[in-house]
Amino acid sequence: MLGHTTRSLFHVREYAMSSIINAVHTAVSGLNAQSHAFTDLSNNIANSQTTGYKASTTSFEDYVTNNELANDGESLSDSVAATTRQHTDNQGMVTTSTNSTALAISGNGFFNVVQATGQSNDSTPVLGTQQYYTRNGDFSQDKNGYLVNTSGYYLEGYNVDATSGTLGTSLSAIQVPSTIAFRPTESTKLTATGTLDSSSSKTVDMSTTAYDSTGAASTVDLTWTKVNDTTWTVKDANDTTGTSNSATVTFDSTGAVSSVTSQDSTGASSTSSSSFNYTGSPQDMTVSLSGVTLGSANTVSMTSDSVTSGTFSGISMETDGSVMATFDNGYSQLVAKIPLTTFADPNSLSAQNGQAYTATSQSGSPQINAVNTNGAGTLTTGSIEESTTDLTGDLSKLIVAQQAYGANTKVVSTADQLLQTTLAMIQ
Repeated sequence: MLGHTTRSLFHVREYAMSSIINAVHTAVSGLNAQSHAFTDLSNNIANSQTTGYKASTTSFEDYVTNNELANDGESLSDSVAATTRQHTDNQGMVTTSTNSTALAISGNGFFNVVQATGQSNDSTPVLGTQQYYTRNGDFSQDKNGYLVNTSGYYLEGYNVDATSGTLGTSLSAIQVPSTIAFRPTESTKLTATGTLDSSSSKTVDMSTTAYDSTGAASTVDLTWTKVNDTTWTVKDANDTTGTSNSATVTFDSTGAVSSVTSQDSTGASSTSSSSFNYTGSPQDMTVSLSGVTLGSANTVSMTSDSVTSGTFSGISMETDGSVMATFDNGYSQLVAKIPLTTFADPNSLSAQNGQAYTATSQSGSPQINAVNTNGAGTLTTGSIEESTTDLTGDLSKLIVAQQAYGANTKVVSTADQLLQTTLAMIQ
């Protein structure tokens, strides 16, 4: 009888110890889970003032197991696990910044950025090939003219070719050096001045340099031919057909221009008091002849209204993503265009240091969009996107996590007492 009782007590002790140890494992997993929550909350609180930071939350899930302590079809809770959930799709508040080159995104897009992997011999950065994405738009120019945010990432965009003046089609780091040259403005008007020798029958040439929208230069040549004492023709010297850019100029008794009758490429005629329309290369322009008079010598010349020189004074950012170089002559010119990149699941991006992310198979492939297209969002200049940390909410959660952590430690200490009591059952 005594042996049977001993075996029964032994069985009870083993059953109880198994249950208590299981409870200890569960409590320890609870401690780990609450520690994980503490980490997420402390990270949010620490980054409450970090530009472009996206606050994360902690999700808990339980693990269950089947064992001999459970009846058929039943399960016992075994442990809990905590995971960090990103919320990169949350919109932060846009606030005004003292930095005029700062940009804030309102929408789903990210800036395309790269990191420097070193420096060359002339102290210019050597940029890496790894593509990163960020919402930290607090960009400023470094000593080399690159746009760099406060986390050290270099902004990428489509740069304007300095030679051709055309916008590129592949992403590269945006650089606006202080030595950037001013591209002549597009010519819209040619002005002829001077005198024509009323006693001469010679043809008279005048030419000037005109510029297209990219700043490329072309030479425009016009030839004067005398018809009679009060009438001359002026035409494009390079037009062998004589049907376009041709005008008949009539002078009054004082030698001033009184009327201009021109003919376009279709043969249609029009009359003006002092000008005609030039068509062709580099673009259509107006030719003003009001400054030409009849005289005793051939001194006619022609100028373009293009502004051809200017000194770089800084850069400005536009809401459409344009990066403009400004000059002391009052003009600004496009040097780069900033696109925004979107993802099918931005919350599955891989977080990196400095509020940056890299693409993953779960996030989907990056889709590059122009600003304000396909949900990429709009840009606000001279502004930044604030952290999405909710300080009040996170401090409240911190108190709850602290209480839960303390409760789990109480389970461990209580289980220790129960184990000691159980071990002493048959002593």
